[in-house]
Amino acid sequence: MPRTVSRRALVGAALTTLTAAAVAPGATAAGRRRPYQDPPIRHVSLQGAVNVRDVGGYRVLGGGRVRQGLVYRADALSKLTDADLTTLSGLGLRRVVDYRVPVEIQYDGADRLPAGLTPESRPVSDNGLYAQMMAAISSKDPARQEEMLGGGRAAAFMRSVYPRFVSDADNRARFAATLRDAAYGTGGRGALMYHCTSGKDRTGWTTYVLLLLLGVPERTAVDDYLASNAFRAAYDAKVRDGLKQSGMMLNPDLLIPLQEVRTEYLSAALDQARADYGSLGRYVSQGLGLDLGTVAALRHRLVD
Repeated sequence: MPRTVSRRALVGAALTTLTAAAVAPGATAAGRRRPYQDPPIRHVSLQGAVNVRDVGGYRVLGGGRVRQGLVYRADALSKLTDADLTTLSGLGLRRVVDYRVPVEIQYDGADRLPAGLTPESRPVSDNGLYAQMMAAISSKDPARQEEMLGGGRAAAFMRSVYPRFVSDADNRARFAATLRDAAYGTGGRGALMYHCTSGKDRTGWTTYVLLLLLGVPERTAVDDYLASNAFRAAYDAKVRDGLKQSGMMLNPDLLIPLQEVRTEYLSAALDQARADYGSLGRYVSQGLGLDLGTVAALRHRLVD
């Protein structure tokens, strides 16, 4: 069968998966799913960041795999060590996209990258999540912290963050720019890396949509999203323990809903896509402005 016909069929399969994800979000993101069982194909082990992964390696519908070494997802890169920079230098990165808003960079610092790389700022609103978390912690007031985060309020706040990924025009433009980078390359044969603070929400949404566009089964795309919990667990527990030991928080477990990814959060974005566009496929084509040619380019470049 000629490659053009095969690619058209695979693009159609990817768009069908996108439509199904938004039409029946309960099938993809209702309740608490089982934890991620198998590690991603390639986790990039660094000392100063814990959630850095190659997006490649997954099987796609119709045969083939997502190519490795071309697209990476990450958490904040501001605490990288010299050894980490050597590791990143070996990835062949040509573009690093930073989704963090200014307050996050103010607290955590700018990206530390190998020589010759400058992060491209594409701030995606977190709906005030980072500022809310810092305000709760810095109050040092257990009653105030309980009032802000307890009683399911932290999880409810997270559910309010994800719909903005879909409904906010600036956010859509920045996600679309990153997906176009993945489709058309970043100059030469270099790789793309995109990240936010924890590498789980804005980065997780980007990767979920990208994997579906590439024809990765929806269950696999959700498992990749949930994998952030496994990679961040030890680090996040250490943060909570430090806050308790320092007296900043009496009950740091209030932060767990903010530190985790949950399928209910992903479902909130899918529900918004269905409400605004009718399906995730239309969110991609109308909201992000990615036409069939761009989807085909993604598959041509990123699928073996």
